[in-house]
Amino acid sequence: MPVPVNPGLSGPSNIDKAKMGAMMGGTVGVIIGFIYGTVSIFRYGAGPNGIMRTLGQFMGASGATFGFFMSVGSVIRSDASPIAQQAYANSRRSPIIMAASHRAPFPRRSDS
Repeated sequence: MPVPVNPGLSGPSNIDKAKMGAMMGGTVGVIIGFIYGTVSIFRYGAGPNGIMRTLGQFMGASGATFGFFMSVGSVIRSDASPIAQQAYANSRRSPIIMAASHRAPFPRRSDS
């Protein structure tokens, strides 16, 4: 069986990064909404909607808002211009001409 060829430096696409950011942000937002909703229900009561519906509204609103902003932020953070990527690659490459202090000394010839 042949070994698969490595395509190079390919990573997740911007859509994948947006989905990942939305999932992480939504999870954190639901947890924060649960905490905030529980405290709010304890302090002010559930109101006419009941406990579960009120808590669900807090969790849904917080999760959707935080998930949206995390997905947008992760796409903005990962979107880079080719000029910046080339400048980073140039700064990370090894030099073509080595300094004399880094070069291995030549062995001495013993022709005597």
